[in-house]
Amino acid sequence: MIENFTPFIVMEVLERAQELERQGIDVIHMEVGEPDFDVPPCVRDAVVEAVSGGHTHYTHSLGDPMLRSEIASLYKREYGVEFSPDNVVVTSGSSPAILMVLRVLCEPGDEVLVFNPGYACYSNFIRAVNAVPVGIDLDPEDGFMIDIEKVKGKITPRTKAIFINSPSNPFGTLIEPDVIRQIAGLGVTVISDEIYHGLVYEGRPHSILEYTDNAFVLNGFSKRFAMTGLRLGYLVAPEKYMRTLQILQQNLFICAPSDAQKGGIAALTMADDDVRRMCSIYDERRKFLVNGLRELGFKIWVEPKGAFYVFADARMYAEDTYKFAFDILEKAHVGVTPGIDFGTRGQGFLRFSYANSLENIKEGLRRIGEYIKNAGRG
Repeated sequence: MIENFTPFIVMEVLERAQELERQGIDVIHMEVGEPDFDVPPCVRDAVVEAVSGGHTHYTHSLGDPMLRSEIASLYKREYGVEFSPDNVVVTSGSSPAILMVLRVLCEPGDEVLVFNPGYACYSNFIRAVNAVPVGIDLDPEDGFMIDIEKVKGKITPRTKAIFINSPSNPFGTLIEPDVIRQIAGLGVTVISDEIYHGLVYEGRPHSILEYTDNAFVLNGFSKRFAMTGLRLGYLVAPEKYMRTLQILQQNLFICAPSDAQKGGIAALTMADDDVRRMCSIYDERRKFLVNGLRELGFKIWVEPKGAFYVFADARMYAEDTYKFAFDILEKAHVGVTPGIDFGTRGQGFLRFSYANSLENIKEGLRRIGEYIKNAGRG
């Protein structure tokens, strides 16, 4: 099973970039999906107070009751959906939540639907529980939008779930409400990754819980609140799975970090202005990066509306964008992610992150432009 895992290529790009930095080389990071902002001041203060006040012990395995209540309040406020805090599991980032959901849903040989291109790690999580990832192709000519007929064609008696992600990684696109409604009506359990909710610049995101209760929601604090290192996520699950999830959490993870949970409460109750400020800055970067990439000759089939990524067609410069990305890193000293990290349909594309300063984005584009010119690719 482990031998079928694929590397998380963005981390390999990052790790090579860090090697270059240790050699004294200045690298512009446009590969990794990590906010460049510090945590909101209210979160910092809450974590410091938690540690200094001795709130550094185990919490309830499902999470601090106040935090779980605030998560339920967030979904009622933003989406008009209601669920009990008893349906929330607070986790050490969203990755444990993914693993636990798949563990309760799948037996060996079961199938889980994923989109291709799509988030790099879903398929390996599926393999980790001895289930089978089944890809549904997305086409650039259609703006990487979901064709519901293609989805229906992949459903078999062994299908246990389908992953959706909106705003998406790597495209930054939003799934249209009618498409979410149709997916919810397929009779297949939906695992909805809503980690980029709160980082939307055009339109608004919809939660799967607006359309069905036969769903799991994955979310967290890393992206919206720039709390990546605090490792705080959560899962909203149907009642019938909660006891099993609690047993898994108790055995595998015990509980999420207690100080980070205090930071999460502060984020949900006091950080709205900080999120709006970060969104405004991301939006400025988004527009600049899209225009800058087009000026360099890259084709943008669909402009991002959320998250902090641009998925650019680089086939005019290279068919093998794995090699292309590492060549850019070695010669231009700019980290970008090869599209193949997101599935076979991503070959020929590069993902650029704008979770970096506008100054660095400008310098990164300048370096890539010089690289293209010197390599005779233009």
